[in-house]
Amino acid sequence: LIVFVLVSSGNFTAEYEKGTLIPVVTRGLARWKILAAKSVFLYGAWTVLYMTCFGITYGYNAYFWDNGIAGNLFFAAACTWLFGVWVIALLILFSAVSKTGSQVLLGTGGVALGVYLLDMFPKLDAFLPARLMKGLELMQRSGSPEDYYASMAAAGITILLCMGGAVLSFGRKQL
Repeated sequence: LIVFVLVSSGNFTAEYEKGTLIPVVTRGLARWKILAAKSVFLYGAWTVLYMTCFGITYGYNAYFWDNGIAGNLFFAAACTWLFGVWVIALLILFSAVSKTGSQVLLGTGGVALGVYLLDMFPKLDAFLPARLMKGLELMQRSGSPEDYYASMAAAGITILLCMGGAVLSFGRKQL
């Protein structure tokens, strides 16, 4: 995920710096469609790469050891995938707001770090997207999928808010 964010952080900002969005916008393509196309690409790339990594790991674990020992394996994997989607939504929001790739990285990393720090408080733990990265509890059967529903809902709401904010900001951004 960290490598994916590092590679993708300049996705929008390189377009701003090169001025390649100006001809597309002046020919009548709506800005929200540009944002939607780039977002679909990022979400799709994350999904394909994550599923490939999970499939390879699942395959060699099944070959060398036994995957049956892990409980709620696919739910834990889905939680980690959703956390990645949440981080990408932050990346898209900060890409629409910021002018440079380093600002995108600082914003995305700052929010993710803030959520991890807030996760240290036990009363907030159940409602933060950082809980989605605690799949080991699920696989060891010390937690149940119901414990993750609130953090999944929080991640989903945050994703929608980030995408809405990105559409509004990108629509007003001076290219």
